[in-house]
Amino acid sequence: MFNHIMVGSNDIARSERFYNAVLGVLGAGAPVQNRAPSGHMRLFYRHAGNTFCVSEPIDDAPATSGNGATIGFKCSSPEQAKEFHDAAVAAGGTSIEDPPGLRSGDLGSLYLAYVRDPDGNKLCAVYRPK
Repeated sequence: MFNHIMVGSNDIARSERFYNAVLGVLGAGAPVQNRAPSGHMRLFYRHAGNTFCVSEPIDDAPATSGNGATIGFKCSSPEQAKEFHDAAVAAGGTSIEDPPGLRSGDLGSLYLAYVRDPDGNKLCAVYRPK
């Protein structure tokens, strides 16, 4: 359904350090760096047929996080989700909501770990037990 997800950054070098650490936990390598025709820098992380992008806003307005928006990253185990969370916090992110752990509800049981990146984007590491 999705081709890519893109978030904005007010400090592309800081974002690259953050996402290299966090997405490295999931097996993503270094991003492809791209300069848009407008001159703005973009980072494209490609892994397992998915693309996650970080961009300086093309309109030159400050990057802001979307209220109510969350980007969920699929993890292969609860341990990987916790490692994602811990790498995010160590790289300048902020742990939010409940501590990483198993949650049960209408969608079944999920292991969830929520963080915000340095620009305020809400990320979730998700493991769905089989």
